[in-house]
Amino acid sequence: MLTSTALVLLMTVPGLALYYAGMVRKKNVLATLMQAFAICCLVTIVWTVVGYSLTFSTGNPYIGDLSRFMLNGIGANIAKGSDIGFTLGLGSANATVMTIPESVYMMFQMTFAIITPALIAGAFADRMKFSAMCVFMVLWSIVVYAPIAHWVWSPIGWVAAFGAIDFAGGTVVHINAGIAGLMCALVLGKRKGLGHDDMSPYNLTYAVIGASLLWVGWFGFNAGSAVGSNGRAGMAMAVTQIATAAAALGWMFVEWIVKGKPTVLGIISGAVAGLVAITPASGFVLPGASIIIGVAAGVGCYFAATTLKHALGYDDSLDCFGVHGVGGIIGALLTGVFAYGPLSATDASPAGTVGSFAQFIIQAKAVIVTLVWSGAISFVLLKIIDLTMGLRVSHDYEIEGLDMTLHGERIN
Repeated sequence: MLTSTALVLLMTVPGLALYYAGMVRKKNVLATLMQAFAICCLVTIVWTVVGYSLTFSTGNPYIGDLSRFMLNGIGANIAKGSDIGFTLGLGSANATVMTIPESVYMMFQMTFAIITPALIAGAFADRMKFSAMCVFMVLWSIVVYAPIAHWVWSPIGWVAAFGAIDFAGGTVVHINAGIAGLMCALVLGKRKGLGHDDMSPYNLTYAVIGASLLWVGWFGFNAGSAVGSNGRAGMAMAVTQIATAAAALGWMFVEWIVKGKPTVLGIISGAVAGLVAITPASGFVLPGASIIIGVAAGVGCYFAATTLKHALGYDDSLDCFGVHGVGGIIGALLTGVFAYGPLSATDASPAGTVGSFAQFIIQAKAVIVTLVWSGAISFVLLKIIDLTMGLRVSHDYEIEGLDMTLHGERIN
């Protein structure tokens, strides 16, 4: 679990930071790196003060209480052993309990809380004020991320209670961040010059390195969510690798057919889409199903990031919604289709069966809940910040670039 925690942190810094920085223009590379690094620091403190308590302490089905405020009580009995148990497969005879120190689980979950808002930054790249971003990310972590994570992952959460399964964050992380990113793109509006200026990535080498670090780190994300070194963790690791490869190839081949050439940006985007889609399913499905999930994500996210985005006219700069939102929806729904009974351990998918219509409907309910809460509250937060301190940099700042105008630095 310590290793998995370090791997998930690697996903944000340096993984996501480089992935996003490589896809923006040269004048915004440092600002993009700064966003990921600053979010990591901000959310660490928020999680320590209230985030962990609101997510995992006792409370009610909708929100935790403040009994773990400032991580109160976690270190009280370390000398005697402060391990706590986590039940997997709630409501089933196949449920298992894994026991690890609470301090380790707190840190593991902190890394999830860090990367989720960092994903949102891909939607507003090149145009949000750094000050506004800091305020938005702090508030969003408290009033959007913490409640949804509590609903889905707390033993008493109301979404968990109606049977939704999300092994490592399809709803909590990816759909949550994806729809918030879409709200950012809609409220902020399009980048200056979009459609006639050159918006091509500054350095795809950075992006490939970042995507590769995400791929490696994702094993901590998915396999680590088994909360132990066991058969479920091994299967989660296997299907993560398989689905990612399938999605990368799915995006590559469909782009090759549509545009005539397979691109570097395309294959790494497809890989990330596969990582996203297999996340909710990783501890619940078998390898054959992971290939189907991967291909569906690669092809589906390609069209979401190209055809859908252009048809609807929103400027999701780095395809936060197209990859994480749509990929998360595909993965969450297909988890219901392919959940294998002995792994999924759900009443709706009993031992020996693969998926069920009932579980698909339950998954769809969880998707809708996440879309509605995250979308609505994110929109409200963005509007409040826009009215009070302003969200977007000035026209001149945007044209000159955020590296110099916001941070006083530039790449030589």
